[in-house]
Amino acid sequence: MVANSSPHAESENSVTDPPGREGARAGYGAVFAVKEFRAVFAAHLLSVLGGVLAEVSLAVLVFRHTGSAPLTALVFALGFLPYALSGIVLSGIADRYPPRRVLVACDLLSACCVALMAVPATPLAALFPLRLAVAMIAPLFTGTRAASLTDILTGDRYVLGRSLIRIVSQSSQIIGYGLGGLLLAWVEPRTALRVTVLTFIGSALLLRLGTRARPARELRSGSMARDSIASTGRLLADARVRSLLLMWWVPPMFFVVAEGVAAPFADACGAGSAGFGLFLAAMPAGTVVSEALIGSLLGSAARDRLALPLMTVSLLPMIAFVVRPPLPLAVGFMLLTGLCAGYTLGIDRWFVQAVAENVRGRAMSLLGAGIMTFQGLGMAAGGAVAAAVPPYRVICAAGLLGTVSVLGVRRSVRRHHFRSG
Repeated sequence: MVANSSPHAESENSVTDPPGREGARAGYGAVFAVKEFRAVFAAHLLSVLGGVLAEVSLAVLVFRHTGSAPLTALVFALGFLPYALSGIVLSGIADRYPPRRVLVACDLLSACCVALMAVPATPLAALFPLRLAVAMIAPLFTGTRAASLTDILTGDRYVLGRSLIRIVSQSSQIIGYGLGGLLLAWVEPRTALRVTVLTFIGSALLLRLGTRARPARELRSGSMARDSIASTGRLLADARVRSLLLMWWVPPMFFVVAEGVAAPFADACGAGSAGFGLFLAAMPAGTVVSEALIGSLLGSAARDRLALPLMTVSLLPMIAFVVRPPLPLAVGFMLLTGLCAGYTLGIDRWFVQAVAENVRGRAMSLLGAGIMTFQGLGMAAGGAVAAAVPPYRVICAAGLLGTVSVLGVRRSVRRHHFRSG
């Protein structure tokens, strides 16, 4: 058992920026030099693999038993739907309880839910509430982990640590679903779900044994739901925090419209399933390259300067779909959109600085919940419009509306963040 420490104390495994050099470029190597982060990173890798495998396995299982495309799509939709509810109502858990305990409990609860899915006797109808339960746990886990990184990593290392977490998540979209599909060609879906159980248990063990026990950020009694909702209201009422949250939420809501209409767009291009996969992979690939290059080559001051310009132009390549591009050009446009996503390295530090430490877990949970909720809304809206409008026009319209919205967000950030910061 590792002894508790003050939340302000540094881990013996952490590395701090030298005095007066908080803005210095640390580099990804310095992040991996922190022992606790290596455990968090490995746990994240396992959780992402487990989550992707569970999604693919459930989708295949439901389709094989029902032959229903809407029910199969519901498996993926349930991954978005609970985020808003969980991020608002349960976010207080992230600050009221010791973070390591919350993270381990989330992994074990997810493992239990997936284990029930893997039991052959579990009826098909029960798979959906179990999938919903796993999705309810996700924003609490990601918010708690994001807040914990501020205890494990300091200065520029925190920003790069968050970047590495996102790189793994984006990479999972490029290769994870393909590997999941390959595995399911050899094993039954319920067998693959048992593998997912092991990934969640492995993540829990890494977090329990590889990170320090730290006390809760805030000791508070009373209703958890009421406290969480009140904290959400206070965070959104803070103009500086709200402007940064919108900077996180608004661009992705429009990015995913292209992904939501990828299938009809590829079909209209005559590209088939291979073209569909290539189109879907382009934006995540650009995001990974952008994060890696900006994180490796630029210091925090340069990343700060790039954040607003990159966000502002990020949706412009989608407007270019007005020319009804062939698949190779469309893939290039989506790659360009992904290459602009490195603006997130700039706002990571801004957000941590804007939020008080005692509500950091709730703030991070709200941030993650908002990203997923807005993405779900954007994908649903794009799909609905694509039923009556050609997909290339839907993507173009999303780029145009998104750019106008982003200009409003940019103005808000300039007014509230920079003036108050």
